[in-house]
Amino acid sequence: MDIPAEHIEGTDRGDVRFYGLSTCGWCRKTRELLNSLGVDYYKVEVDLLEKEDKDRAVAEVKKHNPECSFPTLVIDGDKCIVGFDRSEIEKVLG
Repeated sequence: MDIPAEHIEGTDRGDVRFYGLSTCGWCRKTRELLNSLGVDYYKVEVDLLEKEDKDRAVAEVKKHNPECSFPTLVIDGDKCIVGFDRSEIEKVLG
C-alpha cells in the first residue's frame, strides 16, 4: 500500500482496508466495531493526509465506492462495505 496507513493488529481476516475521516461519527463507530471484533486492518484517515496522498486515497476509494463516501471498507481488494453497516461487517469479518 503506497498510501500512508496505520496498521491495527488483530486476527487476520484477509486484507482489510478502512478509509475514513477523523471527524466522522460513523467512521468512529466503524473503527470501534473493527477493534471490538479484533480485526487486523489498515486505517487511512483521508482528511489527515497530505494532498498527494489524499488524492491517491480518494482515487482508491472511488474504485470501490464511486460516490467516495465514508466510511469505506475494502476487503481483499474486491469486497466493499460502504457506511456503518454493523450486520454486514459482522457477517464478513466477525
